[in-house]
Formats: sequence, C-alpha cells, structure tokens
Amino acid sequence: MSGVHDFVADRLDGTSQPLDAFAGKVLLIVNTASECGFTPQYKGLEALYEQYRERGFEVLGFPCNQFGAQEPGNAAEIGAFCSEKYKVGFPLFAKIDVNGNAAHPLFRYLKSAAPGVLGSETIKWNFTKFLVRRDGSVFRRYAPQTEPAALKADIEALLAQ
Repeated sequence: MSGVHDFVADRLDGTSQPLDAFAGKVLLIVNTASECGFTPQYKGLEALYEQYRERGFEVLGFPCNQFGAQEPGNAAEIGAFCSEKYKVGFPLFAKIDVNGNAAHPLFRYLKSAAPGVLGSETIKWNFTKFLVRRDGSVFRRYAPQTEPAALKADIEALLAQ
C-alpha cells in the first residue's frame, strides 16, 4: 500500500467508503472517543473543517474504544453525541481498533508511516492525529494533547502545495 487512498473503511452508517474518494484533499485522520478528557477537541476539529474544507481539507474521525473504554456507544449513539454536543459535520467512521491484532489496516499504515516518540508505532491514547498530504502520504503525527488549532500552519502549508 502506498498511501491512505488505498484503503476502505466503513462509515458510521455502515456503508463502505473507499478513501480514494478523498484523493486530492489534505486529510486530518483522528481516533476519537466520546468520554475522554480530550473529547472537547471535537469543537476544534470541526472549526478546522469549517475553516478549510472549501480549500480541499477533510477531517476523518474514527471512534475507538481501546483507551479506558471511553467510546462505549454504538454507531447511533456516537453519531447522536457528535451531532448534538459538538455539531460535527465532518465524516465519522465505524468504531475501530487502532492497536493490536485487530487494528484497522489504515491505522497500521498510518502508524508505520509516522511513528510516535522514540519510533514507537503504538497509539497511546484517543485523539492522536495524522495529517495527510493530497497524494495520500502521511505528513506528520500529532500527540493527543495537541490542540487542533495548533495544526493550522501545517494545514495551510499543505493546502498551498
């Protein structure tokens, strides 16, 4: 696999989504959770999406329950929470694993393309972020505590390319 466009993931509604539909766009791919201390980052993610989507930017949210069981809901509950509490308009995908033997192939690719601290590929917590170039290659990985607004300069640089 040469980039994120080579993968397919299920949307929150269960439909299959080939990620090549996002070819030519700058992507921010995030593993999310509804009951995490970082959950308010949904607001910042939505703000980035609103600010940059007309220029070819997408946020892709992937709920994950692997960290402190902080995403216990089913797809309908996750969708309702994100819509009602944070007015999320960016695409949300079906709940996945990001680590371990059952990790989604997309996240296996992201982790190998942009390892974390000291070269670790393991995702340490919810709201780890991966910024992806228009060609589907990974630009950078950001820690969970990195606020979405801190990514603006990188997003703008990639959008200008």
